[in-house]
Amino acid sequence: MTEQLSTVLSWLLTFMLTCLIVAMIVLWLAWERLRRLNVPPDAGFFETMHYLPITLPIVLDVLDLGFDILAAPISWLLLDRLGLRGLRNKAAVEALIPFTQPIPVFTISWMIARLTGLGKTVSEERPG
Repeated sequence: MTEQLSTVLSWLLTFMLTCLIVAMIVLWLAWERLRRLNVPPDAGFFETMHYLPITLPIVLDVLDLGFDILAAPISWLLLDRLGLRGLRNKAAVEALIPFTQPIPVFTISWMIARLTGLGKTVSEERPG
């Protein structure tokens, strides 16, 4: 029994480390683009999603998948440094909710915002 537990913990730690490495590489590659985002400070969740490249929601979901509840402070700090306050609280709450880690909440939210137009401002909806 102890050997099986050791094997499971070993695989779990390997998975978590892999998620961290993937998230850090993607974040490193996209960091400059993310820092240049000009998101209004009062933008809501879906409005903020319109400004983001898909890389950030993927990074947030991978961090959440790999680190479970420990992703909350990492996501909070990351989004605060990027000035994305419209996502900061939602990322922390989502990371704290049990059993949501396998669901890519931020990637799905990004797709919903893009496909449905949720969060678009009036000036963005008018042509020309």
